[in-house]
Amino acid sequence: MMNQVLHGDCLSILNTIPANYVDIVYLDPPFFTQSKQTLKSKALHEYSFADNWDSIESYLDFLMLRLYEIRRVMKDNGTIFFHCDRNASHRIRVLLDEVFGYERFISEIIWTYRRWSTSTRSLLGSHQTIFMYAKTANYKFNKMYQEYSETTNLDQILQKRERDQHGKSVYVTDSEGRTVLNGPKKGVPMSDTWEIPYLNPKARERCGYPTQKPLQLLERIILLASNEKDLILDPFCGSGTTLVAAKLLNRSFVGIDSSREAVELSRQRLDNPIKSESKLLKSGREAYKNLPDDVIQILRDLPVKLVRRNSGIDAIHNRFVGGKPVVLRVQRAGEDLSEAADKLWRAGKKKDAALLLLIRTQSEKRQYSFVDVYSDDVHVIDSLALSVQSSLDNLIQARLH
Repeated sequence: MMNQVLHGDCLSILNTIPANYVDIVYLDPPFFTQSKQTLKSKALHEYSFADNWDSIESYLDFLMLRLYEIRRVMKDNGTIFFHCDRNASHRIRVLLDEVFGYERFISEIIWTYRRWSTSTRSLLGSHQTIFMYAKTANYKFNKMYQEYSETTNLDQILQKRERDQHGKSVYVTDSEGRTVLNGPKKGVPMSDTWEIPYLNPKARERCGYPTQKPLQLLERIILLASNEKDLILDPFCGSGTTLVAAKLLNRSFVGIDSSREAVELSRQRLDNPIKSESKLLKSGREAYKNLPDDVIQILRDLPVKLVRRNSGIDAIHNRFVGGKPVVLRVQRAGEDLSEAADKLWRAGKKKDAALLLLIRTQSEKRQYSFVDVYSDDVHVIDSLALSVQSSLDNLIQARLH
C-alpha cells in the first residue's frame, strides 16, 4: 500500500490498513466553513469541494469515526498533526483529547502568514492551527532549531545557564567567579509559532487547489517527527502536498481523497514535484527592508505608507486624488535628479498615479532636461534639510553683500 494515492472515503480505506502501520498522520480535513471551496488552476481547470454540514455535531461525528481509525493504524511511536482554523479548533481540541487522551497532547502549532485584508467586521485572519498529538509517550521527535532573535546579546549565546535555588535562570560561574562558557550552540529550539508564507497566486508550486498548503510547511512537520523511510499518511490529501513533501524527503506515503480530481492532481504532482523558494524564509524579513535609512528618515513624519519592493516608488500618500494614488520618491545620494524623476515617472504611470512627488535632497547647479519633459507629471519638492540649507545660504549671501 506504500507510495499510493487512493480514491475513496478515508474511513473505508483506513479499515483496510493494518494496525500499528503508520509513523506520521497529517490531516487537513474540511474546516467547517459552511461553504463550497472553489479555485481555478492556471489552466483554468476548476477544483472544488463542499464544506457544508447539518450541524457542528455532525461534523465532529464525521471526524471522530475517522480519528479512532487513524489512532489504530498509527505506530506506538507515531504522531498526528491535525490542521484546522478558528471555525472549529476549540471543538477539535476537545475531540482529540477524547480520542488520544489529554496527556498525549504535545503542541499547538500556530502557522502564521500575511494575507490581504477582507471586508468582514472582524480582525484579519492571519493564522491557522495544527494540533500535534502522540499515540503514546514514546513518540519520535527530532529537535529543530531556529536563528537567535535580533535582540539576543552575545552573553546569552556564549554563556552557560542553570537554575538557582529559587528556580531562576542564572549564568554559571566557576570557583573563581569567572563565567562558564556553554560551547557551540545550534540556535534556539523551534517555537510553536511558524511564520511560513501562504502560497501567492504566482507561486510555481501553486496548482489551483482551493486549500493547497505550502510544501515548506509540510516539510517542517515531516522532519520534526519522522526519519527517512518512515511512512506518512494523509487521509484528506487534496492536492497532494503532504505526499510530495514526503517524496522529496525520502519518506514513504499513502494519500487518500474522496475526489477523483484531487487524486489525479496528486499523482500528477508526484510525477513532477515543484517547490517554490521563499525569500522570506531564505533571507529573513530584513531582506525586504531595502529602503535606505536616510530615505526612511525623510519620509517617517509624513502621512504615507512606505513601499519596500518597488525601485521607483518609496511611499504612497494616505490621501488619494480622484480615487488614484499619490506616490513619492526621495532622491538618493549621488543620484542625478533626472534619473530619479525618470524612475518615479515610469513606476507611477504603471500604477496610474494621480500625482508624482519627487523629494529633492541635493542642490543642483544646472537645470536638467527632465523639468521640460516631465513638468506636468513630476512635481519636485525640496527636502526639509535642503530647504533649510538653501535658506541659510541665502541669508549668509545677503549679509556678505
